[in-house]
Amino acid sequence: MTLDATDQKFLAALADDATLSAGELGRRFGLSQPAAWRRVRRLFDDGVITGRRVDLNREALGFGVTVFLGVKLATKGRVSLEDFERAVSAIPEVQSVHHVLGLYDYRLRVVARDLADFERVLRRRILLLPGVGDVEANVLLSEERRPGPLG
Repeated sequence: MTLDATDQKFLAALADDATLSAGELGRRFGLSQPAAWRRVRRLFDDGVITGRRVDLNREALGFGVTVFLGVKLATKGRVSLEDFERAVSAIPEVQSVHHVLGLYDYRLRVVARDLADFERVLRRRILLLPGVGDVEANVLLSEERRPGPLG
């Protein structure tokens, strides 16, 4: 699919604020509400936009620590990968699971109330998952979102 300049503007605007209506998008970029709606609908139908989400303030919800955890499996194979993925996905503090190439097999984004809470999640939940070998934790110090549809 080819994205024209208006598609790219729509994507940038929606990435910044997913609540924008077709009417507002049309006003911003010189289209009628129905034309803007058709354009957004096409972006959904073509799989360019896969959903809308709300960004939550983790700190306001009591989760003051974010840790990126590298996990190296002790054993590799289709069964251990599937078992690990199924088990890790059931842990609510694990916000995302990325199967990656490199030193570690997985990168997890884990949130916790504080470092003691993270240690509890690590010891009682993550280290007990099927196939877990080595882990490496990197604590997030600050985060800056990049603007735009790919940010």
